[in-house]
Amino acid sequence: MLQPEFLAPNPGLCTEEEISRLVHTFYARARKDPSLGPIFEAHVTDWDAHFVQMINFWSMKLRGTNHFRGAPMPKHVALPGLTSELFERWIQLFRETTSEMGNPNLQFNADTLALHIGGRLWLRYQMERYPDRELVELCGA
Repeated sequence: MLQPEFLAPNPGLCTEEEISRLVHTFYARARKDPSLGPIFEAHVTDWDAHFVQMINFWSMKLRGTNHFRGAPMPKHVALPGLTSELFERWIQLFRETTSEMGNPNLQFNADTLALHIGGRLWLRYQMERYPDRELVELCGA
């Protein structure tokens, strides 16, 4: 069997329907998670709008579309009390979700991007919140 390769962004990688299923399935799982659920529930006030934003974000990252408008970094940095364990849990749940999609190229590319994005968000969070502390990188779940 051929190993998946990093292709993103590529319109042939997956369909918009697959991205929508990924986003909805992931957030259904994250909202039930004892550590992540309360954070999402406290900070996402309009789930329908959030789903649209996240579908547009992942469509941009995976398929190269240009529907996403937003600035994820400041929104994440503004959240109180985030930890490396929370970012690691997010990546773990994301990987569980992509593993069920039945599209190995989508899985590989989305997981690669999620690890990169999560790592960047966590590093920036630390730089902004804890400028005097040594930076801690994510393990990669």
